[in-house]
Amino acid sequence: MLHKIVILGNSGSGKSTLAKKLVEKEKLAHLDLDTLAWLPTSPPKRQLIDVSRHDIEQFMSENDAWVIEGCYSDLLDIALPQATELIFLNLPLDECIANAQRRPWEPHKYSSKQAQDENLSMLIEWIKQYYEREDTFSYQSHKHLFDSFKGPKKMIEQNQERS
Repeated sequence: MLHKIVILGNSGSGKSTLAKKLVEKEKLAHLDLDTLAWLPTSPPKRQLIDVSRHDIEQFMSENDAWVIEGCYSDLLDIALPQATELIFLNLPLDECIANAQRRPWEPHKYSSKQAQDENLSMLIEWIKQYYEREDTFSYQSHKHLFDSFKGPKKMIEQNQERS
């Protein structure tokens, strides 16, 4: 069976780490939604949903087996009809914060490690608001996607469960 896996969760929950492990183990194509959800502007501004939709649909059509990960319910909803599995990383906030603080430089997101670190305090505040927000990045939105997905799914609530 070809794997088509969607991973969602709060910032710092380990989505990219888990996706990279699955890519290596299962030889899947990988799409990190952070790479297409934002325009290259300062301050960051969301890309038009139709442009992101086109990019996601193109990625799925070009790859037989894949993992798509992110915190964007509006974008993940585009991939879910083709997904064979959904993984919800619902780690405690303190673990997400600790993961964000240990995060290595992500050159596909930031021009330098310094630029990434300058964003850390904002990211930590963002992580802390996960259960309070009501936007596409929120727990409420992620839980709705998880509950409505009819295929195989799992919720991971502790770091050691990821292998």
